[in-house]
Amino acid sequence: MFIRYIVLRKSWIFLFVALLGVTNILIMLDKGITVEASSILYLNALFLITFCLFFLWRYKKEMKFTTSLDLLSKDLPLDWIENLPEPENRLDEITYEFLRAVDLQYKRQVSKFNEARLIEDDYMASWIHEVKTPLTAMKLVLDARRSDSAIRQIEVEWLKIHLLLDRQLYMTRLPTLESDYRLEEASLQRLATEEVQDLASWCLEKNLAVNIEGTNVTVVTDVKWCRFILRQLLTNAIKYSPVGGTIVIKTNVSERGNVTLDLQDEGPGIQPHDLPRIFDKGFTGENGRIQNAATGLGLYLAKTVADKLGITLKAKSSKSGGTVMQITFSDPNTFETIRRSNNL
Repeated sequence: MFIRYIVLRKSWIFLFVALLGVTNILIMLDKGITVEASSILYLNALFLITFCLFFLWRYKKEMKFTTSLDLLSKDLPLDWIENLPEPENRLDEITYEFLRAVDLQYKRQVSKFNEARLIEDDYMASWIHEVKTPLTAMKLVLDARRSDSAIRQIEVEWLKIHLLLDRQLYMTRLPTLESDYRLEEASLQRLATEEVQDLASWCLEKNLAVNIEGTNVTVVTDVKWCRFILRQLLTNAIKYSPVGGTIVIKTNVSERGNVTLDLQDEGPGIQPHDLPRIFDKGFTGENGRIQNAATGLGLYLAKTVADKLGITLKAKSSKSGGTVMQITFSDPNTFETIRRSNNL
């Protein structure tokens, strides 16, 4: 910071050196002034010391505010505007007032953006609910004609549309997930069974067998959002499973006492170089590009919700051995701790 100040005030230094040099030349050239060489040296030393002391004083005076800003910028807190140092002079006051004006303008812009986003989310949620009304009517018609093979095929396509709308509705609610918690005990196998039943027509269309194995354990979680995670993983498993394949859902309790759910399919598996990125937003991977059916949102949304619920998601896969998605639930106390930290 001191070097910067020297560079900033180089005009001062140049002016002082120039004046001192002119003074020395005048003393030496003026025949009417007789000064010993030692006196000239003494005078120069006195001027240099005086200037250095003045320079250091001005550095501390002028750079106190700037130095504080520099330290603040290296570890910028969210409430940085409240931690601004007090200005030392009028120039500092101008900078101080400018920063506060910028912060106020930024907050106004963010407020307008959030307001526009809330209006858009409300419109999207309203639109989805309106679209679901004719879809519900269509489902009643389809249920009445299940014997027709063409109707069964239409029902599968209806289900895919329903799942897309449902996912979009959850996406609009995701920013306010922390205020939508409802903690309760639930049977994990029952949650998985309900999701399988909702997706039964798609499984039948691909002749998929879904086996639910393991111990019937209970977890403390938010049922609605937990089912959303299961739905994203299960739809992925169905989408990439071969016709006539088997999906295995297995619940268990780990050695550490955490409840786990493994969802295994017989799909093409995930390439090793794709595996670390499957939870990234918009990432489709090699299989998604081949099938041209992936959006890169399902696993990203599942991971986002899981992090907020204190749930761990892991994927294990080989190119020929399918994929295993593992869900690990935290104990109730850990869940409550995470919930409180998210609400702060």
